[in-house]
Amino acid sequence: MKRTARIASALLLIAASLAAGYWWGANRSPAGAPQAPTGAVAPAASPETAAGAAAIDPAATAKPRVLYYRNPMGLPDTSPVPKKDQMGMDYIAVYADEEPASATPLVKLSVDKVQKLGVKTEAVALHDLASTIRAVATVQSNERTLNTVTAKFDGWIQRLHVNTTGQAVRKGEALMDVYSPDLIAAQEEYLIARRGVQTLAGGSAEVRDSMQRLVDSALARLRNWDISETELQRLTRDGKTTQYLTLRSPANGVVLEKPAIQGKRFMAGEVLYQVADLSQVWLLAEVFERDLGQVHIGQSATIKVDAYPEKTFMGTVTFIYPTVSPESRTAKVRVELGNPTALLKPSMYAHAEFTSSRGKGRVLAVPDSAVLDTGTRQLVLVQRGEGKFEPRPVKLGARGDGYIEIIEGVKDGESVVVSANFLIDAESNLKAAFSGFGQISNGAKTEEKGQIKAAVAAASTHRGEGTIDAMDPVNASVTLAHGPIASLKWPAMTMDFKVKDAALLRALKPGQRVVFDIAGEPGGEYTVVGIQAAGAKPAAETGSTADALKGR
Repeated sequence: MKRTARIASALLLIAASLAAGYWWGANRSPAGAPQAPTGAVAPAASPETAAGAAAIDPAATAKPRVLYYRNPMGLPDTSPVPKKDQMGMDYIAVYADEEPASATPLVKLSVDKVQKLGVKTEAVALHDLASTIRAVATVQSNERTLNTVTAKFDGWIQRLHVNTTGQAVRKGEALMDVYSPDLIAAQEEYLIARRGVQTLAGGSAEVRDSMQRLVDSALARLRNWDISETELQRLTRDGKTTQYLTLRSPANGVVLEKPAIQGKRFMAGEVLYQVADLSQVWLLAEVFERDLGQVHIGQSATIKVDAYPEKTFMGTVTFIYPTVSPESRTAKVRVELGNPTALLKPSMYAHAEFTSSRGKGRVLAVPDSAVLDTGTRQLVLVQRGEGKFEPRPVKLGARGDGYIEIIEGVKDGESVVVSANFLIDAESNLKAAFSGFGQISNGAKTEEKGQIKAAVAAASTHRGEGTIDAMDPVNASVTLAHGPIASLKWPAMTMDFKVKDAALLRALKPGQRVVFDIAGEPGGEYTVVGIQAAGAKPAAETGSTADALKGR
């Protein structure tokens, strides 16, 4: 009897303990709740209790906001609403708390790595793109001030008054004395005609006029031969012929050429001196074809020469030559500038700068070092946080003085990488490969070269099972009716694939059940890199997929 009472008391005590524990657990605060005693059985939660828990923590059950839907095949195509692709596959939702799965994901670098790479950023801002066009040039004589001294008669050089090249001369200065039988004969004719006028002073007016015309004709002949007025006045004053006449400089300038030699015989029309006025010179600048549109007549130019590095000369564009050199793809641009101190000398090398504004005002621009140009695409790396960079395609516009206009792709105030962006882009390409095949997170890090290769091989291939519907060994293609491929989120479907090596199809036939490996291509398509009959040796024993990828 006593034993039965003890058992009943014990059962009662256990029941009371269980009831008390249940009441305490149901009414305790979630934040400060202790763990249930070891061995205690947790009661099932009632619907009312579950609803109460949801009311307490709504964030735990709230659905994240959908940003957009991306192409399931990894193509650069997004949609704001759910849709299907051409093969009937649903687009994949991208949520607000996810990093976007795109061909250019965020690149994450540690603070140490950012410092080691020397990453520098600059904010996108408005700039006035006044471009400076630089060109090499040579100093040339002003063609309008070139004077050539020639004789219009045959003769001999008796004496040279100017006998060195480079000597400065003034207009009317004696250059040389010449002897010519034609000159002596012309002088004699003049003197005879003048004496005839004197002799016939008392004759009729008609005769006097006729003789005067002979005098004037003789003087005109001497003038036509460029005999100076000084020589003619001496002839008139002295009334006798001179064996040697003096040829004088036609202008101020410098003797550039002097073929004349004392005692030399010369022919009519032969060049004896070349004199140029260097108080104003030309600068012929070689402007590249791509820059010609920014150069115009009347534009100012800044000139520097190596001989006087501390001096700057200013000139004006007066002519753009109508032809382009096929060898250098440059056109000559003529700049005229004053040279009062004769510092600039013909054939001297110079550097010309033309400042040009496209007239668009201030435009959104980034430093030219921020743009990564592969020839088919232009990218900038936008800083998205501490150690986070997004490769973003941009559309470029005008260029000027170290900056490039950005027509679309970035916004005012965003920070772009201007230093070490090539190294970051190299890493972003690796991340893009990982993201495109959906097998590695953006935060993954592989420090060793061997680990990176293994990660690429693992991330680039996807395994599936299916049946061969058709195959074309000649064109290296196969049609597979495959089941779902979880790594790509593909449903079961029938697809055509290119085969990396047609030899993989030799032992197979239509209708056969196979296991296959596919790898993504840059264009978004997938290629079979490994295929074998279902139940055959694993690819790891017969040659891994990673080995097949090496031949890609």
